[in-house]
Amino acid sequence: MKQLEKAFEELNISANKETILKFEKYMNLVLAWNKKVNLTAITDKDDFIKKHFIDSVLCAGFDEITNAKSLIDIGTGAGFPGVPLALIFPCKQFLLVDSLGKRIKILNEILTELEITNALAIHARAEELAHKKEYREKFDVCVSRAVATLATLAEYCLPFVSVGGTFVSYKGPDAAKELKQAEKAIKLLGGTLNDDAKNIRKISVQDFELDHNIIIVNKMQKTPSRYPRKAGTPSKEPI
Repeated sequence: MKQLEKAFEELNISANKETILKFEKYMNLVLAWNKKVNLTAITDKDDFIKKHFIDSVLCAGFDEITNAKSLIDIGTGAGFPGVPLALIFPCKQFLLVDSLGKRIKILNEILTELEITNALAIHARAEELAHKKEYREKFDVCVSRAVATLATLAEYCLPFVSVGGTFVSYKGPDAAKELKQAEKAIKLLGGTLNDDAKNIRKISVQDFELDHNIIIVNKMQKTPSRYPRKAGTPSKEPI
């Protein structure tokens, strides 16, 4: 786990030996379960550390993350980026959401085994969960590494974010293009855009050939009650 410690040092992330050991145990548990249920295509441990762990915490130094008390991870899969962030920030509360029940069952077992008490995984579709009073506009930050267009992700995620909160989306080299295409959706859903320099933050870690464009969308108005639309519609018919 030396490469993880090295990356944390470069990213100014504080993690003691116990936390590093939990990261290692988490990886081993995911890879063990992966032999029974498809959780990740990344099975090489060095790649796992780089593409799941280090990649997940690239946003850890952002003020929006450090100042947040409650975060929700939409499309968490095997727990990324939610679980790595929960390990780094034990005083923050995390809700991990995925539409595949098998993954969530496994993820909760892993959380229990690792004694991670500040995160809970639930099985739900974002389009339905966001209309429930106890979840709608209740979170300081929504994070997502899910594979979908930004316009679709905005409809999934912004309804969970409280006014004054932030939607954080992990994107690749086409971030600026996606942001432009999602402009209408973001504004309609209560988000605000400044310019690419403020909305897109490029984070890289030396020696790991790892970089991401992380899109930051601040929410300034309530999301209209009709959004998100019924399950499946945001992906089939993006705003």
